[in-house]
Amino acid sequence: MEFLNKHGWLFLLTAMIGDIVVSLILSFFYKGYSNIKMSISALGNPNSPVRLPFNIWMVLEGILFLAAIPAIYTFYNPVLGGITKAMVAFVAIFAVGACIFTGFFSVNESKDVVTTASKIHGAGSVIGFMLFLFVPLLVGILSFKNGESGMGIISIVCFAISMVFFVLFVMSDKQEFKYTVIQNEGLWQRLNLAFMYLPLIVVSIKKLTEK
Repeated sequence: MEFLNKHGWLFLLTAMIGDIVVSLILSFFYKGYSNIKMSISALGNPNSPVRLPFNIWMVLEGILFLAAIPAIYTFYNPVLGGITKAMVAFVAIFAVGACIFTGFFSVNESKDVVTTASKIHGAGSVIGFMLFLFVPLLVGILSFKNGESGMGIISIVCFAISMVFFVLFVMSDKQEFKYTVIQNEGLWQRLNLAFMYLPLIVVSIKKLTEK
């Protein structure tokens, strides 16, 4: 546990930065893949040339999130125990549902093809994303309670912005928005992740640079 408390913030930072960077790097090896129009999960579809490294990374990412939980809990629990417990539960569910499940249960290249694996993936991702969406809000509340008003404001703003991009992400595959800017599923997902992660990225960097 001492090891996880010591290195947890590094694990967390690696998972969050890696979620965006790894998918970007792998996309260069997938001809026809669009970071703007296609979801990150599409990199792991059965026809993807980068399926194996992507799925291995998603499982590793989930493990990194889980390994970071002791550090998050140790830091925030003295501030507000109840909210901290909710936050680490949201992170854990996201790690399993949106990361580890993605590594084992792939979506298909076309959303018209529905399999048991894609259903499991969809359910896990939706639940994981919807819960993690509230993590910036909880970080904001904890920050204000801890006297860090600047961090609190950043977190609340990130929560609001990530909600907007999440709504756009959900709307992107609706037929009525086809051929409009809203159809850019990959763009909205990546922007949603960036603002969803930003408060914890800032906290992780602060903790890692403390003397």
